[in-house]
Amino acid sequence: MHLPDFRTLLVALLCLLPVTAQAQLPTPLPEAVSRALAQAGIPEAAIGVYVHEIGAEQPVLSVGAERSLNPASSMKIVTTYAGLELLGPAYVWNTDALIDGTLQGDVLNGNLYLRGGGDPKLTLENFWLLLRNLRARGIREIRGDLVLDRRLFAEEAADPGQFDDQPTRPYNTAPSALLVNFKAVTLQFIPDAATRTLRIVAEPALPQLQISNNLKLTDGACGDWLARIKVDTQGNADGARLSFSGGYALDCGERQRSFSVMGHRQYTGALFAMLWRELGGSFSGQVRDGAVPDNARVAGNARSLSLSEIVRDVNKYSNNVMARQLFLSLAQGGNTPATTAAAGNAVKQWLALKGISAPELVLENGSGLSRIERISTRNLGAVLLNAWGSAVMPELIASLPVAAVDGTMRRRLKSSEIAGQAHIKTGSLTGVRSIAGYVLDAQGNRSVVVFMVNHGNAHNAQPAMDALLQWVHNRDSNCCGRQQRMRTGKK
Repeated sequence: MHLPDFRTLLVALLCLLPVTAQAQLPTPLPEAVSRALAQAGIPEAAIGVYVHEIGAEQPVLSVGAERSLNPASSMKIVTTYAGLELLGPAYVWNTDALIDGTLQGDVLNGNLYLRGGGDPKLTLENFWLLLRNLRARGIREIRGDLVLDRRLFAEEAADPGQFDDQPTRPYNTAPSALLVNFKAVTLQFIPDAATRTLRIVAEPALPQLQISNNLKLTDGACGDWLARIKVDTQGNADGARLSFSGGYALDCGERQRSFSVMGHRQYTGALFAMLWRELGGSFSGQVRDGAVPDNARVAGNARSLSLSEIVRDVNKYSNNVMARQLFLSLAQGGNTPATTAAAGNAVKQWLALKGISAPELVLENGSGLSRIERISTRNLGAVLLNAWGSAVMPELIASLPVAAVDGTMRRRLKSSEIAGQAHIKTGSLTGVRSIAGYVLDAQGNRSVVVFMVNHGNAHNAQPAMDALLQWVHNRDSNCCGRQQRMRTGKK
């Protein structure tokens, strides 16, 4: 006769206990998760785990759930959910083009003003369409200045290299009320086997950005191609210079890398001048910051994508710059420029109104690209549970990466039964790994899952996190989960 093992008996006994008694008993980590953590060299004291089936009174699993931990990019869940509720899924950002002076024929005897509305995704294409619309309205020659009104967001001191000593990486770009094309230039590295040379092509090809190419084409495997390239950056009031030296393997084929090496005003002015000339326009004035005067007239407008579309980019691809733009937008509406402190207060007040007390919560920029942001797995789980009952739940869940399908989860769990059954936001920093989202189990029940690791070996945590996701998907929730739902009157 087959005898049930100890774990099976323990689970059966727990299901017979009242819910209050169950809540008082510690729940051990699933064996597969504990084993993966041990193999990764990560102690249980460095983690927080929280699993709560939707509709149940008590969590299924809670280990270190009260610990204040760095969530990395999983913090974007808080920012995007707050944005969807406070601003609304249909919210859009507007970038206005205005003029003063007189328009005689196709000559503007006055200034052109660009008033930023904080658009998180004013791409090169959308900026070009805005300028094309100005040309279509009959403006060709601008005899005044280009004035950039960026007052909607406060100009807070920011060192782009402070976070990870990578000041030219676009993800370190500081927010701006007039953020154009993420302030990025994408370089295409194109090897030519016949001539044994390597070309570097920039998009956009700004004249103010000089590129010095001293790369040598080499043989051998591609490997870590970036590690073999040395990049020197120089900037001044007129532009910037990128110098490349080292080797580039022919085996790499074509690769690309984006850089951010110019200031917001410098970049926007350079891009405007280039595109305006390409459109047949003429401009010889100065580019400066300033306020739109009361007598200025609207000459064009660029509307952003809706917020429900923006949050998909923020969460699925973990776009830090867009998250920071959205975060600051939560502090708009007053007579003073939006600050990160005001945005943080807005989020905390919103959580308090929902009855979510999170005294450990620390918000620096709302993107998770931070060494000081903190939240517990229990409270991030509470946010996800609350979101399930929100009117914006469909938009939020649709923005999360789907396991083995898209976003930052597209390469994970492909051969597992959970493929396509979990919407999970990931987070990754040096010493930090996290996952947070929703898992649909084999019985058709959905659970909130949050797992954070803050440890020097966090980079080895993925097997443990994947094991937890699989455990939630495959576990038998018909016992305790059903009992809890019956006690709370939920089906």
